[in-house]
Amino acid sequence: MNEIIIRLRKEMALRADPDFKKSQEKFFREEVTLYGLKNSEVHKMAAEFFRALPEKNKKAVFDLCEDLWQSGYAEEGFIACDWSYKVRKEYTPGDFTIFEKWVNNYITNWATCDTLCNHTVGTLVEMYPECIKGLKRWAKSSNRWMRRASAVTLIVPARKGLFPDDIFDIAEILLTDSDDLVQKGYGWMLKAASEAHLNDVYKFVTDRKSVMPRTAYRYAIEKMPPAMRAEAMKK
Repeated sequence: MNEIIIRLRKEMALRADPDFKKSQEKFFREEVTLYGLKNSEVHKMAAEFFRALPEKNKKAVFDLCEDLWQSGYAEEGFIACDWSYKVRKEYTPGDFTIFEKWVNNYITNWATCDTLCNHTVGTLVEMYPECIKGLKRWAKSSNRWMRRASAVTLIVPARKGLFPDDIFDIAEILLTDSDDLVQKGYGWMLKAASEAHLNDVYKFVTDRKSVMPRTAYRYAIEKMPPAMRAEAMKK
């Protein structure tokens, strides 16, 4: 095992706070494996240990990320997210397959799902929009985290006004999903898209109000102007 990873794990175990660990576990319905570290501390450690890596090329970093993901600890997953994002200048379209593996095999909670997808996967998709066809495939997966990932990957691009047609395509695929974490994910995506495409999002959700789960609907209209939001609730 890489010496840096060994040192990192020892340091995380030393800094772990059992009381904070218990408080964090309450945020998850599913079982999570935690050291008990604050996010700010995890990100600080990620930066510190990244600087100590003897090799910082994409291949070396992705191999270490794989090791971190395999541990099952959420904090190690967050560090994998930080490290994989740091080599974004080296991304190629083929990296989508690697990220797909991480989502499918290692993501077990909304926090690691959103952290990986908002930044690492979302950046890849902005760089190589042809990868969006893969997100549409994820939206049809039996894995709830793949389905949530298909939507939350597009949060940051949506805020920039990017990919509106693809966002609506994915929302349509996920429209009647029974999983509330998936509903929140695509509702959040639509809410982000409403910042640049307000009227289009309004029409999309109000046209589908009769079949759209209430959770997704409320998320989608949350940031609309008060009068428009009130009208959406009446329809």
